[in-house]
Amino acid sequence: MRLATTEAITACTPLKIMREEMIRVMHEEHEFSDLFLKFLLARSIRTQADFVDQLFNSSEKRLARILLLMAEFGKSSEPETVIPKISQKTLAEMIGTTRSRVSFFMNRFRKLSFIEYDGRIRVHRSLLNVVLHDPLPGDAHDDECISGSSQESDNYEC
Repeated sequence: MRLATTEAITACTPLKIMREEMIRVMHEEHEFSDLFLKFLLARSIRTQADFVDQLFNSSEKRLARILLLMAEFGKSSEPETVIPKISQKTLAEMIGTTRSRVSFFMNRFRKLSFIEYDGRIRVHRSLLNVVLHDPLPGDAHDDECISGSSQESDNYEC
């Protein structure tokens, strides 16, 4: 039974910890248990935010949000403006739309100087405007772009 799947976008080493060992470490290593609980709470909050994002935002705003999250905008440290190499197909799966829609929005973001994109994506702070403000230049119907569906038409511009 598989509850979730994941795909690494950077080099990593997966580690399986047996339940009994995790319980033991949580009881004995208080620093670790504090860190682990903070992670779980942050993950829960992120999952809720992703759900709300999927329900109420256009695929363009979902793409902008995921690019900003990957670049770590909003963290206390300086953001990583160049995000790890990732395919448009993977981005499309992450936001629930098609690869062609991601391509359309990436080209739009590039034309508006929100990103630089030449295999690696460099995110500029100005991309926050897509998430925080309505509408973008050329958007006459942004209120019609709210969709939780991955069946968005490839010629429908939101």
